[in-house]
Amino acid sequence: MTADSADDKSRETGRDNPARRLGFEAGTMVQEFGYDDDCDDAFRDAITDITGEEFADDNAEDVVDVVLLWWRDEDGDLVDALVEALTDLKAGGVVWLMTPKVGRDGYVDASEIAESAPTAGLATTSSLSVTEDWAATKLVMPKSPRSKR
Repeated sequence: MTADSADDKSRETGRDNPARRLGFEAGTMVQEFGYDDDCDDAFRDAITDITGEEFADDNAEDVVDVVLLWWRDEDGDLVDALVEALTDLKAGGVVWLMTPKVGRDGYVDASEIAESAPTAGLATTSSLSVTEDWAATKLVMPKSPRSKR
């Protein structure tokens, strides 16, 4: 197999698609908050290519599997935004918090995310670099402790 055909095969399977690394798959319903002209449209397109679904806006009337929250330092109170993001998220769903990388306009310090997530009732599980300018932090509802008998 030549390098070109290997690249073609990788594109066909989506292995080079950063959205696939975040666990998006066909049929995943995604609600998006915080979209602006600085967001990575190629990444957004990669998500809709995989899911086959358009993004639900912040007025969605159905539950969603994933919330994609674009967040910049100057956007306000992160705790409030995270709580709002949970409104339509199904049990077991995921919030992907998209923040500008270090050195980019609007960079959000990791300590702010670490402090805000638990206050909003979420746990931070992983962070990934997904585009040239944006990092993704996975936030989930913590598993409840087993009750003692």
